[in-house]
Amino acid sequence: MAGRNRTLVTEFFLTAFTEYPEWGLPLFLVFLGLYLATLLGNAGMIVLIHKDRRLHTPMYFFLGHLSSVDMCYSSVTVPQLLLVLWERGSAISRARCAAQFFLFTFFASIDCYLLAIMAYDRYAAVCQPLLYVTIMTEKTLWGLVTGAYAAGFSSAFVRTVTAFTLSFCGNNEIDFIFCDLPPLLKLSCGDSYTQEVVIVVFATFVMPACVVVILVSYLFIIVAIMRIPSAGGRAKTFSTCASHLTAVALFFGTLIFMYLRDNSGQSSGRDRVVSVLYTVVTPMLNPFIYSLRNKEVKAALRGALISKGGP
Repeated sequence: MAGRNRTLVTEFFLTAFTEYPEWGLPLFLVFLGLYLATLLGNAGMIVLIHKDRRLHTPMYFFLGHLSSVDMCYSSVTVPQLLLVLWERGSAISRARCAAQFFLFTFFASIDCYLLAIMAYDRYAAVCQPLLYVTIMTEKTLWGLVTGAYAAGFSSAFVRTVTAFTLSFCGNNEIDFIFCDLPPLLKLSCGDSYTQEVVIVVFATFVMPACVVVILVSYLFIIVAIMRIPSAGGRAKTFSTCASHLTAVALFFGTLIFMYLRDNSGQSSGRDRVVSVLYTVVTPMLNPFIYSLRNKEVKAALRGALISKGGP
């Protein structure tokens, strides 16, 4: 019977939030609004960076890629969630589930690497200002971004191949907003030790490695800022890093909570809320965080609005 069930499970059924049918339409409208804001905000940031020469700097070069990744990252999960809410549950084939899992891991990994690269960029700008132009050359920028995409692809490929060697039998309902490894592990039958090791390896080497780069970069930045004699100079220098720090705290805070802990016996309801934060809310907030806290972006935005309203 167990062997027969393994061959029968060719699709999964996503059921996130369907236990509250009265909240189906309100949640659908909320998530649709957040998704549209994500697309408009990040697309607007990309266009602004492309159009305004004042934003043709390494920091905004990386931010443009971060905005592109955030749009893709959100588009992998949110449309499926909207379908689940609209239909009060949605079937997804094993192949589509694997594709969603691969793309989610791919873009999430790139996000991690880009945020780490942006921390290094802030370190070079604050701690090595005279050498900044020679450090952050166009060749270096493209090399760092290409490395982020290549590392993201490798991580996604290994995790996807490992995850979908699992055997699934019996229950095929995923009480989550998309196909992710922790809920898939709960549905697996047989030995899942290898897959659990992959979770630990990913959590131990990808996220913490990026976090270490960010922490070390900001340690040097803080030391450099403290050496600035005037309070106004310290505040001005730190303000150039504030947006990035906010984005880092939002993104890594939720991912660390989700993956750097024991997944056994955890509340699926709490996991769903956390997953909404890093798949829906954070990609939506990033362009607003950078536009509200960066004088260059606000100036570029005012210039764009004035030129639109002009004769």
